[in-house]
Amino acid sequence: MDAPLTPVPADERLTTMGLLFESASGLRRLFHRQVDVFGGPANQSFDILIRLARSEEFELRMSELAVQASLTPSGLTRAVDRLQEQGLVVRRSCPDDRRGSFAQLTPAGQEQMAKVIPEHLAHVETLLDDVFSSEEEAQLANLLRRLRDHVLRQNLALGAPCDGTGEGDTCPGT
Repeated sequence: MDAPLTPVPADERLTTMGLLFESASGLRRLFHRQVDVFGGPANQSFDILIRLARSEEFELRMSELAVQASLTPSGLTRAVDRLQEQGLVVRRSCPDDRRGSFAQLTPAGQEQMAKVIPEHLAHVETLLDDVFSSEEEAQLANLLRRLRDHVLRQNLALGAPCDGTGEGDTCPGT
């Protein structure tokens, strides 16, 4: 005979985590639709390109980019290959680590993002201004940064490297 099901405890922290995941998913869908409207690169490509556009020298180590874009290393490799075919990104070897490589925006990629980012930023501003005061925005950013850094440290403590390859790269922010 099966044991009777017991209800899940009514813990507000479960609701908080659910709200965080729902909000992140909804924001991603909303922003991807908006990027489509103003002719920017599609979904995953935009996530990669905006991170490169906002990085020093328009480049990031592939392992760090995978973490930031929430992609597996193989998923990132395929996405960067597509962007490379479009002439928006190049890949170069890491001079300090033969196993590592960097993705870098090309001048064409920089030009495309220079056109797209102002539209995206205007959309972000409108969305955040509709919901939060300036002080609340700053507080939210600080809280999310703390949560992200804690989660990265927890993953490292559990032996899960940030890049998902098992090669032991360190995580950003550590």
